[in-house]
Amino acid sequence: MQRLSGLDASFLYLETPDQPMHVCSILDVDTSTMPGGYTFDRLRDALSLRIKAMPEFREKLANNPLNLDHPVWVDDDTFDINRHLHRIGLPPPGGRTELAEICGHIASLQLDRRRPLWEMWVIEGVAGTDCHRDGRLAIMTKVHHAGVDGVTGANLMSQLCSTEADAPAPDPVDGVGGGTGWQIAAGGLLRFAARPLRLANMVPDTVSSVVGTLLRARQGLTMARPFTAPPTVFNAKITGRRNIAYAQLDLEDVKAVKNHFGVKVNDVVMALVAGVLRQYLAERNALPGSSLVASVPVSVHGQSDRPGRNQVSAMFSTLHTEIADPVARLEAIAEANSIAKEHSSAIGATLLQDWSQFAAPAVFGVAMRVYARSRLTNSIPVHNLVVSNVPGPQVPLYLLGCEVKAMYPLGPIFHGSGLNITAMSLNGKLDVGLISCPELLPDLWELADEFPIVLEELLAATA
Repeated sequence: MQRLSGLDASFLYLETPDQPMHVCSILDVDTSTMPGGYTFDRLRDALSLRIKAMPEFREKLANNPLNLDHPVWVDDDTFDINRHLHRIGLPPPGGRTELAEICGHIASLQLDRRRPLWEMWVIEGVAGTDCHRDGRLAIMTKVHHAGVDGVTGANLMSQLCSTEADAPAPDPVDGVGGGTGWQIAAGGLLRFAARPLRLANMVPDTVSSVVGTLLRARQGLTMARPFTAPPTVFNAKITGRRNIAYAQLDLEDVKAVKNHFGVKVNDVVMALVAGVLRQYLAERNALPGSSLVASVPVSVHGQSDRPGRNQVSAMFSTLHTEIADPVARLEAIAEANSIAKEHSSAIGATLLQDWSQFAAPAVFGVAMRVYARSRLTNSIPVHNLVVSNVPGPQVPLYLLGCEVKAMYPLGPIFHGSGLNITAMSLNGKLDVGLISCPELLPDLWELADEFPIVLEELLAATA
């Protein structure tokens, strides 16, 4: 068995019917490259072979009432791929509206914790095509956040994919094994008993980070502070419903902006998000006078020796939506991001992971219920939205033999922060996924359709 880290387990504790904690992706694939031609049975067989090399997809949660620590992963001895792989058809005309609607419904459903925490939905009839003849298919994946972050999720997708359509499946890999209830409880007791020592070891680093932050604040060298974000229409209590939209941009255009202004790709992505949100809110006379604040997950893979599948820290980024000029906004965002990254690095890569080890399920649950039921979700949001940018491979990818034309990532949303925008670069494209709650943002496609326009504004400034 393998015990969840506190950060991994926190996504279990935060989950409610209104706030499911899984990450999704929508893939647009070309089935004409599949060896032997596409059939659902052939795709299922190819997936079965791949999963033999992916123990994470064959593991489920286990716990014991006497366990004083976090749950564990164990092998699912009754694993059946048919419980995770589903096949549905789009109603005509099968356009992006119909696809987004059905994917939004799938995203709203919680994963069954009695089984490995993932699903894959094969969606036929995209654009009214016959997937057997015309070579078009959409595939939606769902994996619980307890098992993946942005990097580990991308790694899992890379294991399902290959750079050649007919690449053989990798060799099988053993899982983590099983664990009895008493073993889970005994291991939890030992870890619980060691908490005071671990806490004592954390205090010096925490104090150092607090002192360092205070010194940086005196010099104006800190990231945006939580709970300082201005309220917007998407900062409120969410429901269990989800709506989805997406956009695809040319990565070379993004890099052209990056190179011309001497910034980073991530700065351009943040500027695109800022421009889109500014335009959307201004058109509705709802643009706050102060800047929106984004929570940005920061990977600490390779910087931490802590266990767990989520190896992330967090950075609060100022989007400078109060600046009208797109170039001035980009430059201000780049400067703010540079300061925020330095501040985030100074805090320490493992601080979030270490403190999350001590958070009990009751603490997360009570805190979230109190926050969701209070008016703080509307008046004092922690941040306005989550923005993430995941670098992907710049070569053609084949999912189970089907060429991947686009991969739109979708992260979770939270009470008080009902919008998540995640971008992923893949083979010369930047795929942007947006997910929200229709009660807060019923016109999500208007946001998605603004991305090419905002990018064109920045490109025009490079001429």
